[in-house]
Amino acid sequence: MSSHSTPFDSLAAEYDETFTNTTIGRLMREAVWNHLDRTFKPGDCVLELNCGTGEDALHLARRGVRVIATDSSQKMLDVACEKVASAGLADKVSLRRLDMAVGEEEFGSLISRSDSGPVRGMFDGAFSNFGGLNCVADPAAVARGLSGAVREGGSVILCVMGRLVPWEWIWYAVRGRFGTAFRRLRPGGVEWRGLTIHYHSIGALRKAFAPTFRLFRTSGIGVLVPPPYAERFARKHPRALRTLSRWERRLEALPAVSWLADHYLAELERTNTV
Repeated sequence: MSSHSTPFDSLAAEYDETFTNTTIGRLMREAVWNHLDRTFKPGDCVLELNCGTGEDALHLARRGVRVIATDSSQKMLDVACEKVASAGLADKVSLRRLDMAVGEEEFGSLISRSDSGPVRGMFDGAFSNFGGLNCVADPAAVARGLSGAVREGGSVILCVMGRLVPWEWIWYAVRGRFGTAFRRLRPGGVEWRGLTIHYHSIGALRKAFAPTFRLFRTSGIGVLVPPPYAERFARKHPRALRTLSRWERRLEALPAVSWLADHYLAELERTNTV
């Protein structure tokens, strides 16, 4: 596994302050938790990709779910480790460094082995929150890795930054920043801190994960609720934000909401296709 630093190392110390504990950040994460809680039950063992500072792993662990939480950033894992220890949940959360962008060979290190060889399908499910998959040029490589890790019938939940975001268009266009407003539409992705961010459409994601995974539901996260960079607006208008959030949860499963959201949530099932 590579020991190189990542752009996320420099964000680790302030990530919870700048996103996790913000008004919009909490609303977005709670929306994702609704789906995680419905899918993963006490006693399940799930794999988390791009765990960041461990908020999602801790949430599931408190509900009795065992989580193998991974990230490419050692600094993020260090913060998560401190939080897991402080919460007394080291028996439920294991932290490992893994770069899912490398592909199938990276996932092999997570699959248990017996005398007869690798134990495939050891996880009841897997998830990736808040754009981890956007850092990967080829999501099919991630699908191949997960196909060996997740049992047949297991669920994979991916929270992916979308391409069409009206909030973003309006927010930056009125400020004269048209390049930023429509950056997600650029062919080939957007350069950010030495990484290329790829905005995979729902159709492209479905194709990349077929045939070993079936996409059966999408939901929108952040189509009525503004994106995280509008935190100042959110704090000034708490009542409006609560109303927007309430209506977004009611409408989140509509196809248009998934296509026009800051993030879309893709829920997939591991099929019996080899």
